[in-house]
Amino acid sequence: MLSSPDSQSPVIAAPPPLLPQGGGRPPALRRFLAVLLSLCLGLFVADAVVSLLDDFLILVVGVHLLSAVRGLVGLLAVLMAFAVYCLMGITPLIPKRLFLPVTLFNPLAALGLVPVAIYSYARIEEAAWVISVLQVILGLGILSRVLGGLELRWPLVGDDWLGSRGFNWRNLSGFLLVNVFVLLPAVGLYLVVCAGLAVGHFSEGFLALRPSGLVVRVREYVRNDGKRVRLVPMAHIGEAQFYNRLTRSFPTNSVVLMEGVTDENNLLTNNITYKRMATSLGLAEQHEAFNPVRVEMVMADVDVKEFTADTIGFLNLAMLIHNRGLNLETVLLMLRFSPPPQFEERLWEDLLHKRNRHLLGELQARLPDSKQFVVPWGVAHMPGIAEGIRASGFQLDETRDYWVIRFHFPGGKAKRASQGTGAKGP
Repeated sequence: MLSSPDSQSPVIAAPPPLLPQGGGRPPALRRFLAVLLSLCLGLFVADAVVSLLDDFLILVVGVHLLSAVRGLVGLLAVLMAFAVYCLMGITPLIPKRLFLPVTLFNPLAALGLVPVAIYSYARIEEAAWVISVLQVILGLGILSRVLGGLELRWPLVGDDWLGSRGFNWRNLSGFLLVNVFVLLPAVGLYLVVCAGLAVGHFSEGFLALRPSGLVVRVREYVRNDGKRVRLVPMAHIGEAQFYNRLTRSFPTNSVVLMEGVTDENNLLTNNITYKRMATSLGLAEQHEAFNPVRVEMVMADVDVKEFTADTIGFLNLAMLIHNRGLNLETVLLMLRFSPPPQFEERLWEDLLHKRNRHLLGELQARLPDSKQFVVPWGVAHMPGIAEGIRASGFQLDETRDYWVIRFHFPGGKAKRASQGTGAKGP
């Protein structure tokens, strides 16, 4: 029977969709990513808040009350951020505009602290506090954006923030290209530049890191009465040619004030040697290759008995690890080592300042009897020694550069650098 025009046709309901919204991705995967991203963001904010409180207590009260908690939360935050960063290259589901700042903040902050540590280490805690403030602002800003307000929910990152495609070759290729050819080379170049700045700054120019190798700067100082002191920065290991050229450059009428701690009471249980390191790098040890001739050699260093017991114990541990290498025994010894309060200050006093004062005393005692002195001591000693002789009326007269180690890159010809290039000082 025909229906009348006024009769209504039956409404047939559409069948439910077989696939979920969001580009057909399985709901379980999207839920997993939402929880993972929420954990990443939550740990980032928690790390920011704990770091800010810890830095505040350090700056204002001078206590490290939350440092242990900060280290644990920070480690979890960094590990989670690294996992999310890697997943960005695999799936476009993760919103990069939100999580690139989260995943890259801590690595970039650490890189930013490097120049502060080089040029203004005393203000490193203030710089860390500023970074914590920025992290809190960034974390709360992103959290407020994904929540759409201040009301908390779980997961923090809703499904609507995720992308629609689970995998894309273009996304993966671009991610790999940017990291391999842009990000990693840029970080490597930055660290090399910072290393060169650090070497030059802490040695006050006595040691320089260049693309082709390590260079020491030998400086000769002169006084109005004609006395001359040549400061020769030394390295425990280096190329044999370095030591040979140095010894040939010493004037025959000079007094060489030698470095070398003695041990009359046999307090050191392990010999101070760098043979393992020199052998592994194909270099020579200083005590074997550096043999000045036709000069008067004077031992101008201290004896081990003048060091504190803590310094002697540390030297024994360090030389044991160096002689035997890293194994189960030496690693356990390192883990059990617990430095006492103010250990670092006493260590530097023994190994650096006390020895510098002893050397300068020897120099002052011998100045009336000789005209030319050579001081071949370690690079770390040079700034303090130079300050001491300048206080005695000496002025810089000449500077000469010597290559300690030249870098040889695979597949390329090693540069043949001239040794002993000189320049007059001011």
